Amino acid sequence: MDKYMEIAVEEARKGIRAGHGGPFGSVIVKDGEVIGKGHNQVIINNDPTCHGEMMAIHAACKKLGTFDLTGCELYTTAEPCPMCAGAVRWANISRVYYGCNISDTDSIGFRDKQFYEEECSIFEELDRDICLELFEEYRDMSGRKAY
Repeated sequence: MDKYMEIAVEEARKGIRAGHGGPFGSVIVKDGEVIGKGHNQVIINNDPTCHGEMMAIHAACKKLGTFDLTGCELYTTAEPCPMCAGAVRWANISRVYYGCNISDTDSIGFRDKQFYEEECSIFEELDRDICLELFEEYRDMSGRKAY
C-alpha cells in the first residue's frame, strides 16, 4: 500500500470510529511532507461541506498560510465528489490519487453518482445588474487579483 494512501485510510478509520461521518479520509503532500490531513466530519459538524478532502485542504492551507496549494498532491480514500473536485481545482492541487470510485461509494449508500448523472434545475439568475455593479467595484479596486 502507498504510504500516503495508508495515512488517508487511517484518517478515515479514525473518523468513522468516532462517528464523525463516512469512510472518507484525505492527505495532502508537498515535496514528500504531509502538510494536511482530514476526514469526513459531516455528522459531527452538522455541515454537508465537511468532506475529507475539504478538511485536508483547510488544514494544508492553514499550515502553509496560503490558499494556493500548487505543487501539492492529494491522496483520498474515494474519488472526489463534484464539490471536492471543484475545491481541488480552486486550490491548484497538482495531482489527485483516489482509492474507491463513484460506483463504490454508490454501493455503500452515498449519492455522489447522482451529481454526475442528473441535471440540476434549482438555479435561477436574479438581480444580475446589481451584482454586476459589485463585480465592477471589485475589479476596479487597485491591486485586486481574482481567485
